[in-house]
Amino acid sequence: MALRPLSRRGYAAGALALATALMLTACGSETGSGTGTTSASASAAGGAKLVQPGKLTVCTNIPYEPFQFKDASGKIVGFDVDIVDLAAKKLGVTQNIVDIDFAVIKSGAAMAANKCDVAAAGMTITDERKQNIDFSDPYFDATQALLAKKGTGAASLEDVKAKGLKLGAQASTTGLDYVKKQGFDPTEYADSAKELLALQAGQADVIVQDLPVVLTWLKKPDIAAKFEMIGSLDTGEQYGIGLKKGADPLLLKTINEEIAKAKQDGTYEKIYVKWFGKKPGELG
Repeated sequence: MALRPLSRRGYAAGALALATALMLTACGSETGSGTGTTSASASAAGGAKLVQPGKLTVCTNIPYEPFQFKDASGKIVGFDVDIVDLAAKKLGVTQNIVDIDFAVIKSGAAMAANKCDVAAAGMTITDERKQNIDFSDPYFDATQALLAKKGTGAASLEDVKAKGLKLGAQASTTGLDYVKKQGFDPTEYADSAKELLALQAGQADVIVQDLPVVLTWLKKPDIAAKFEMIGSLDTGEQYGIGLKKGADPLLLKTINEEIAKAKQDGTYEKIYVKWFGKKPGELG
């Protein structure tokens, strides 16, 4: 996420992890029938240590369609959900999703406080984040995109600057970091939904967001009628599943093995096509 390949600090993130760990038991909302985390870890059927017995508890930040979002029935679904399900099934447990602020996820605080076992939030692997959390092997190659209201005449970040257009970005994401390094001071929005609403309300002329998210938005007629993608930013990002620093080796091993297996046996491609409508390497 771009949620910072989103596209969504070192010492500051570490401090946040310590400060937030004491408060997280009252933070976030869960799906499923769980009653919250326990102080002692439970073991899955496969032997991995988990914060709740029989469940692989996953922190995410919604909405972030198509990676994780609520469908018409209110169930949380998406590309990330299907990827994590592979590991959950291997462990013989069910996936339990906790919706929580992305800043708390990427800082490592959520997992340090045993709020969840892993984080799957369209999260880019970065050296900065590696100081506070461990990552699985990459499972998605990501890039950023610029979405603008039609008629701006802009086709790049350079045009956005030259024309004095108002730029928006999602807070705590790699997209935000990228445009800041290009000399921009964008307005920050707490999540992707608020970022899109700001664009629709005219509070921003252009927003930066992960390419798959932008492409998903543009599938909706009301958005496609008024807005357009004016450029992509090849930032070379890769998403990873986040785990607590010094994570249980068996849990990490299981996740990596299931990602590799899915890529080898065609399962990964099926999941990819299901959520993006294209095969890996064809997006964008």
